[in-house]
Amino acid sequence: MTSPFPGMDPYLERKGLWSEVHAGLIFSIQRALTPLLRPNYRVAIERVNYSILLGNVEPIGSPDVIIYRKDTSQTSTGGVAIAERPTVEPRTAIIPMNYEYEQSFLEIREVKTQKVITVIEILSHANKQGRRGREQYEIKRDEILSSRTNLIEIDLLRAGHRPPMEIDDEDDYSILISRRRGRPLADVYLFSVRDAIPTIPIPLKHGEEEPLLDINGLLSDVYDAGGYDLAIDYSQPPTPRLDEEDATWAQAIINSQTDSS
Repeated sequence: MTSPFPGMDPYLERKGLWSEVHAGLIFSIQRALTPLLRPNYRVAIERVNYSILLGNVEPIGSPDVIIYRKDTSQTSTGGVAIAERPTVEPRTAIIPMNYEYEQSFLEIREVKTQKVITVIEILSHANKQGRRGREQYEIKRDEILSSRTNLIEIDLLRAGHRPPMEIDDEDDYSILISRRRGRPLADVYLFSVRDAIPTIPIPLKHGEEEPLLDINGLLSDVYDAGGYDLAIDYSQPPTPRLDEEDATWAQAIINSQTDSS
């Protein structure tokens, strides 16, 4: 079964599932670009660790629960009633814990010089939701933007904070293409859950032809190869939920595919 959605399947955004999809999409982009770029360039998979708080919890204040043990001894004081100390039941708390999260990204390197020409990032929940992960990613992003390296930033997650950019419009998803010679200007593709993911150009060295990358087709292949229809319950709303109009549209799409299968 293929995904019922024309572009990004919002059910793939769920934490735990997205990490699988992220890895599959990284490998698929590498395989798709390699024959287009050889022999002058190769596409390398690199990894970086982000430090996030386990459970995506921001730092919390001091505890406000004190637990008393009930005194079960029967002490008599000559008929005088002794009031029992009330029992306070414990509550569940999450203690922030450092967690190292490894994330893959792609580098297009010139074979002759081994220089990194273009970096391709696919954003994760750690990049957009956890404060520490956001800060670490934005530092890395600033370093790329301050260098002579092109940046492609693929954001297929609706939840969290989008990395900084000045743009007059918003939509569910975005792809940013920052060419080193055009900064601070960049191309941004905005699209919704109802749209196919745009086919994008891959910037290389100035003046060179930019091959096209069909992300929509690659994501569809990743979905089929991973059997993600077996991991998704389309009878339930996605996480995060769609707005009311998109939810109605999505349900009609899902029902249509269910009826035809």
